[in-house]
Amino acid sequence: MKDDTICEVNLVDRENVELVQSQMANQKQAMQVAEFFKTLSDPARMRIIEALSIRRLCVCDLAYIVGLSQSATSHHLRSLRDKRLVKFEKNGKMAYYSLDDEHVAGAFAAVLKHVVLEHVVHREVY
Repeated sequence: MKDDTICEVNLVDRENVELVQSQMANQKQAMQVAEFFKTLSDPARMRIIEALSIRRLCVCDLAYIVGLSQSATSHHLRSLRDKRLVKFEKNGKMAYYSLDDEHVAGAFAAVLKHVVLEHVVHREVY
């Protein structure tokens, strides 16, 4: 059976290949991006990022929002902090978390938009 998803001939366009390779991330950067997505592969961590993209929150509020214990929430926050996705500041006895920078919020928003649009497109097909 013929596979229409691959080229029928093996012909490399060197100009295209060199252009693309010159603009791609290096190996170290590719590993860092993969680690970013790996860290966010947990639904609870995604919900934490989403909540923090709306506003700065304390651990108590985050735990309540995502439906986890404070201990489990703190564990997720530690992973996110280790990857520099979130930061915290202590205010008296309270620890407040926020996103490390606007790039984290932008990445989350882009992925969420993709998921929502993909869902809408597939629903319209049926």
